[in-house]
Amino acid sequence: MFDLALTLSFVFLSLGLVLATARLLLGPTLPDRVVALEVIASMTVGFIVLYSVAYDTPQFIDVAIVLALTSFMAAVGFARYLERGGQRDDD
Repeated sequence: MFDLALTLSFVFLSLGLVLATARLLLGPTLPDRVVALEVIASMTVGFIVLYSVAYDTPQFIDVAIVLALTSFMAAVGFARYLERGGQRDDD
């Protein structure tokens, strides 16, 4: 049962990554692309943690934490850029 749950989780995360990548490439505005990039980063963190649980390698949890913190700082940077009047496609 646990193996089935892991397999389904990998499949759904992969599907979500594909859809978020499509939004990143096709998004009509810059904020859409920024949100898609954040979703991709969050799903990648989930993918790393899931891999760590599935293959019993707790060292990858540290990698996931670093990626999550880096992605958060990038989101803050993008938000400040947009707040200060950065280039937007929907203006």
